[in-house]
Amino acid sequence: MNLQANYEQIPLKEYAERAYLDYSMYVVLDRALPFVGDGLKPVQRRIIYAMSELGLNATAKPKKSARTIGDVIGKFHPHGDSSSYEAMVLMAQPFSYRYPLVNGQGNFGSPDDPKSFAAMRYTESKLSPIAEALLGELGHGTVDWVPNFDGTLEEPSWLPARVPHVLLNGSMGIAVGMATDIPPHNLRELATACIRLLDEPNATVAELCEHVPGPDYPTEAEIITPRADLLAIYQTGGGSVRARAVYRREEGNIVITALPHQVSPSKILEQIAAQMRAKKLPMIEDLRDESDHENPIRLVIVPRSNRVDADETMQHLFATTDMEKSFRVNLNMIGLDGRPQVKDLKRILTEWLSFRTSTVTRRLENRLAKVDRRLHLLEGLHTAYLNLDEVIRIVRTEDEPKPVLMARFRLSEEQTDYILETRLRQLARLEEMKINAERDQLEEERAKINVLLKSPAKLKGLIKEELRADAEKFGDARRSPLVEREVAQALDESALVASEPVTVVLSQKGWARAAKGHDVDAEGLNYREGDGLLAAVKARTTQQVAFIDSTGRAYSTPAHTLPSARGNGEPLTGRFSPAGGASFDAVIAGDNDTRLILATDFGYGFVNRFESLTGRNKAGKQIISLSDGAKVLAPQISADPARDRIVVVTSEGHLLMFSVAELPELDKGKGNKLIEIPKKQLAEGERVAGVAVVSEGKGEVTMYAGARKLTLKWADLVEYGGNRATRGNLLPRGLRRVERIETTA
Repeated sequence: MNLQANYEQIPLKEYAERAYLDYSMYVVLDRALPFVGDGLKPVQRRIIYAMSELGLNATAKPKKSARTIGDVIGKFHPHGDSSSYEAMVLMAQPFSYRYPLVNGQGNFGSPDDPKSFAAMRYTESKLSPIAEALLGELGHGTVDWVPNFDGTLEEPSWLPARVPHVLLNGSMGIAVGMATDIPPHNLRELATACIRLLDEPNATVAELCEHVPGPDYPTEAEIITPRADLLAIYQTGGGSVRARAVYRREEGNIVITALPHQVSPSKILEQIAAQMRAKKLPMIEDLRDESDHENPIRLVIVPRSNRVDADETMQHLFATTDMEKSFRVNLNMIGLDGRPQVKDLKRILTEWLSFRTSTVTRRLENRLAKVDRRLHLLEGLHTAYLNLDEVIRIVRTEDEPKPVLMARFRLSEEQTDYILETRLRQLARLEEMKINAERDQLEEERAKINVLLKSPAKLKGLIKEELRADAEKFGDARRSPLVEREVAQALDESALVASEPVTVVLSQKGWARAAKGHDVDAEGLNYREGDGLLAAVKARTTQQVAFIDSTGRAYSTPAHTLPSARGNGEPLTGRFSPAGGASFDAVIAGDNDTRLILATDFGYGFVNRFESLTGRNKAGKQIISLSDGAKVLAPQISADPARDRIVVVTSEGHLLMFSVAELPELDKGKGNKLIEIPKKQLAEGERVAGVAVVSEGKGEVTMYAGARKLTLKWADLVEYGGNRATRGNLLPRGLRRVERIETTA
């Protein structure tokens, strides 16, 4: 026995290529992409045809959806019932389809959750009125019929669409190596564009876009894409469309009345609520969903006060939520040549009009054939009336009257059969008059059809007339307004934070936190074992906080992001990456334009703007150049460099006051000498104990030396005035070992 006779041996590579190609062609042609003629995928076409076969037209009583799906998968579409039912549900959802093809009764989902529809055993369905525009000419010889999957029935290869449905409801699908994203459009706009193209075959895409300015989604959200970009989409067949929610002011509140296509209201509420929980929307106090049957979309945003700018708030929400959404457009479909292709608007409408012209021609030819046949039969019947007695005699006397009648009156077989099947009651004189009237009417109809078939201009006129009638019957006004707007931009993070006073506390071991208010006892806070207060600065939640490490690098972070002072804070090494085990020695907060005095205990310093300390947060940026052994002193703020004075005190009790204006303003560096510390004294350990800034004519400085302290007011400080980089004057004998200084306004 030859076992090899029942199979073919081919290389695995060849088999895999062939199998994958077959599969991909099936997915492209029979599952994912719509046909330009009727705009339907096979599953949609089979559902609509099965419903029409069940008699579920728009005026009929609906039947259980399970009955319809049973017919679909049992007769035409041998796939899963759930996927077929989902395809039918989609065609019934008014928020998914611009012109729903199915009229559903029961739970068919909601804009909040389109897939929350009930099982098919609970819902009922029938076709919607506009489905007539797909099915009305089905029985008029307008389509090719093919066997179903098991060869027991026939199904239409396409439906004879009277309107350009491929653009009407749009389509989405993913095939193998390609996809389609066709947005929905307005029927009346498409009809006028088709009529323009029939009148002017050389019309450009730009001219057609005078009638079809853009997509028309089922929602009333604004399409904000510029007109030029929309034109480019229709010229190339690809691009993106941006839609934005619609809102209005109502008694001080912001009321959202429309959302972009397929955007869930509950998801919008979640996105806004998440930002509110993260304290990123300080201008919003409350959020409510007041949607109901009368108002399908009504989301209410309650501002914190009447001073809140509603437009600015909504711009931020548009940028940070799905209330402004971009939709991909890819006009990919199966053309009349049976091949998938991305087409421009003119190509789509031209091919559809060619399809429509062919459909109308086939319909007219089919009707002409029926008219000719009926006239042929009536001609034979009229002959019988004219020779009624002879016909009756032949029928009564002949054994085989059919051939005798055919020979005697020169009748065809079809005419003879029709005469023999005529009832006696139809032999009355009145019936003869009816036949003559019908024949005259059919002769007139035949003449009209022949004129239409022989005159392309008159055929175009018929197509235009039918398009206008269908647009008037099934069309409606545009829902999605076209309003050119700039893409929304999110507000700066600082603008989203409530401006509140905080005290930023830095511990000796580099832990940071922010306590509410400025009257905070930083030393009285709880610290981890072995840790304690290093520095504390007053700030606001809208400001940046900068930390300077022992190598002179600065790191910044928003004040509102620091943890609460209720705990121990967080280690700064978790936010920043200081090199070589450097410790954090200083902290300062301010606005970008705030001027700082940066100094080291070796007696050097310079004026710097706060913005120089910000920017590179993780790795930090080198600000102060330190000599070996030098340490960074606590930065001081100078509000008015022209009037402010710098007070410098060394650990050996030398005090010098000079004008801030004597110091250079640098972005980074070592700076200039503040006070003279001889090399010998420096080597023996004399250092700058602290730097303070006081305003001219006011302010005071307190110096601490062990248990002793000394406060010098402006009148006292004047005695220590001098030029920058001099030695200064000595403090009283008891204050010759100064450890630190403080200043008060």
